[in-house]
Amino acid sequence: MGIKFGDLVIKKPITFEELKGKKIGLDASNVLFQFLSSIRGVDGEPLKDKEGNVTSHLVGIFSRFTNLMDKGIQLAVCFDGQAPILKAKTQEERRIRKLEAEEKLKKAKEEEEYELILKYSKRTTRLNEEIIKESKLLFSYLGIPVIQAPSEAEAQISYLNKKGILDYTASSDMDCLVYGAPKLLINLTLSTRRKLGGKIIKIEPQVINLKEFLKSLGVTQEQLLIMAILIGTDFNEGIMGIGPKKALKLVKENKDYDKMFKGLNPSFDWEEVRDVFLKMPIEKDIKLDFNQKVQEDKIKELLVEKHDFNKERVEKTLEKLRKVNKNKEQSNLGKWF
Repeated sequence: MGIKFGDLVIKKPITFEELKGKKIGLDASNVLFQFLSSIRGVDGEPLKDKEGNVTSHLVGIFSRFTNLMDKGIQLAVCFDGQAPILKAKTQEERRIRKLEAEEKLKKAKEEEEYELILKYSKRTTRLNEEIIKESKLLFSYLGIPVIQAPSEAEAQISYLNKKGILDYTASSDMDCLVYGAPKLLINLTLSTRRKLGGKIIKIEPQVINLKEFLKSLGVTQEQLLIMAILIGTDFNEGIMGIGPKKALKLVKENKDYDKMFKGLNPSFDWEEVRDVFLKMPIEKDIKLDFNQKVQEDKIKELLVEKHDFNKERVEKTLEKLRKVNKNKEQSNLGKWF
């Protein structure tokens, strides 16, 4: 779901040249859901191999990540661990929405409504253990560090960003700002256009600087968290009728948050939600190796031999990655002189 700060957020364009050499951590689930939702056939179904195994996630990883690597960007991905108990309600709501979408998809297929088929098929997207397992393998074969978070991936990469281990956090969700990510990247894609609401819009990488964002709002990091709870997070529905602007007004007018929340919703335990954010389990002792080599044989074994990828296309991409390996070797050699 993600926190909806709306138009309050200040986004600035950033070029790939500016991102060259930078270490960027991505929320893996966020990325994989995008691939599984968007990379589909004309029938609305995800791409599959001859055995019927879904391959949309592997197509997305091998295409987008190798292109970003070719731009000189150093990538790391983080996978979710155990979800907080308070997230159970959100997960159940998502499950119900998927079931509803499956019913609508079935009807759309019966009536051959192709636009609706594509629309509802995207809403049925699920991550399973096999997709996660193979995604981790492909990332590691590409030489991309894989991080396993104890709980929420967004919290983990935001922590690594705060500590300077990562230069940027990349996610489409604003939750990372609440977790304290100093620099949040959105639209980290080489695509320049996207269909939105029936219109084709131009997209480009953008960065949200947390310090600048807080300064523009005139709030502290603590107040931003309270705003998020008022608006709604993955761990609470939010207070009825309160959007970003009203939440901003409330945190500025009220210093006693307990009194404020009791006045808005006496039965709501806001401190429980606050503590989920503040006490989120984090792995602190993490060292990321951005100099791992691309394992060509393993990639071909997974993509070509197991999942029927076109051998020539895979080879063409691997040729591009050889330059990445060469640059890593030169970089490492340069450290000795």
